[in-house]
Order: sequence, then structure tokens, then C-alpha cells
Amino acid sequence: MSAMAEATPALQKESSRREIPWVTLGWLAFLISLLFFSVITGMVKEWSDEEDMGHGFFVLPVVAYIIWQRRDELAQIPIRPNKWGYLLIGWSFFQLLAGTLGADFFVMRTALIVSILGVLLTTCGWPMIKALAMPLFLLLFMIRIPLFIYSQITFPLQLFASKVAEASLSILGIPVLREGNILELTSQRLSVIEACSGIRSLLSLTFLSLVYGYFFDSRPWMKWVLLIATIPIAILANASRVTITALLSEYDPELARGAYHTFEGWVIFMVALVALIATHKILSLIISRGRPAAPQNPEVSIAR
Repeated sequence: MSAMAEATPALQKESSRREIPWVTLGWLAFLISLLFFSVITGMVKEWSDEEDMGHGFFVLPVVAYIIWQRRDELAQIPIRPNKWGYLLIGWSFFQLLAGTLGADFFVMRTALIVSILGVLLTTCGWPMIKALAMPLFLLLFMIRIPLFIYSQITFPLQLFASKVAEASLSILGIPVLREGNILELTSQRLSVIEACSGIRSLLSLTFLSLVYGYFFDSRPWMKWVLLIATIPIAILANASRVTITALLSEYDPELARGAYHTFEGWVIFMVALVALIATHKILSLIISRGRPAAPQNPEVSIAR
């Protein structure tokens, strides 16, 4: 009898555990897709047209893979529906309406994220949102930053890339005159436009650093280091791209245009990605060598 009495609370606890409402989540996801259809198609078009948002195509697959990989862990999380989620859903609707009337794409697109949070809170509760904090945060990389912030970031990056290219070309003995973000060469005039500011590398590399840190290192401080390291790596990589473009244009001006220029950008981006991974490997090696070796327990022989 006592054994049965002890087992009863465990059985009650097991029977009271609620499963993730996949059917409800599926229907709500379908309704959100209909409501935000024009917003979603606009984002997809931007991912295709804008080089600095090309990583947007990879956000949803990465988020889906993270959730699928943690499916067993998520299944153990207690389901506690919270009525405050309805408030978030209502807020997202009015935010979508305000963004549509004001033609503010950032407001409309962030309303999509708010609606997703509202649905999760309504159906699953705060514990599920807390467990999914990382993939939910990654969804923000689908959205382009506001234009007024974008312009504040790109122009200083344009000037920095131009200055680095001017200094590098002068060291190499190539005559160059810089006026702001314009480089005057003997063969032609190069303008470091917004697309060449490095913002594309910075946004994409930031996304990849978060994903890389999530999958390949469990130390929180290392993830922060990798995230911070993306800034100088992306900026220096883009400055190198401008310098290389100027060098190639002295040999053949056509190498600074069209497909050649795009290909150079992808090569430099891959170099920046390798530099980020190398930074992680080097830091891990330094930390492992600086850590004292664990003392070995000597074998104790017992005379019989």
C-alpha cells in the first residue's frame, strides 16, 4: 500500500503534464502567415535584391533546425498558457496597422515577431519562450535595420574603408587622391558606396557568429567574444576588399565592376568567416594551455 501511495503523486504529475499543442500552433501559424503575407513577401524580395540581407534566407532554416534538435528538451518543458499572450497578439495587429498606414517597413516586420511571441505565450507560456530565447532572437536577422540607423552606420564605414584603401595604396606606391569616400586613381574614379561600406559583411557575420557560437561552444563568455570580434573582422575585411578592388582596377578597370566585383565580395566574406573561426580556435587553444592540468590520483596498492 505504501508503495502505491508513493507512486500515486508521480503518476498524477505525469498525467497532468500537457503536451505541446502542435495542431493549435499550426493553425495559428497559418493565420499569421495570411495576415502578414504582404510583409513576408516583401522581406523575401528584399533578401533576394539586397546584398546586405542575403542571409535572411538562412534564418528560418537555422531556427527550425535548432528547435528540431532540441525537440526532446522542449517536450519536457511544462506547458502553462498565459492570457497575457492575447495582449501581445492584439498589439501586433495594431502595430501592423500603424506600420502599414505610416509605410514603415520596420514597424510592420517587427509586428510579425511580436505576434509569434504572443502565440507562443498564449499556447505554451513563459517557460517555452525562455527555452526558445536564442532561436527567437535570431528571427530579428530577417528584418533590415531602420533606414535612419542604417545611414548612420554606413557612412562612417564608407569613410573608414576609403581611408584604409588610400593608406594601403600609398604604401604600395600607387598614386591615389581621396575626397571623402571617393578614390581618384590614374585609371579611374572609384566611389565607395553604401553597398561597399561593409554593412553586409557585418550583419551576415554577426548572424553567423551567433549560430557558430551556439553550435560549437557552450561558454557564454566565448559567445560574447565572438560576437564582438565580428565588428573589427568585418570592417577590416571590407577595407581590404576596397583596396583589392582599387589594385585590380589599375590592372583592368572592368575587374572593379559587375560580376567580378560581386565575386570579390564573396571571397572576402569567406575570408572574414575563416578569420572568425580562427579567432575561436586560437582563443580556445590559449585558454586550454593556460589552464593547469588536473592532478592525477596515484594508485594506492593495498597489501593483503
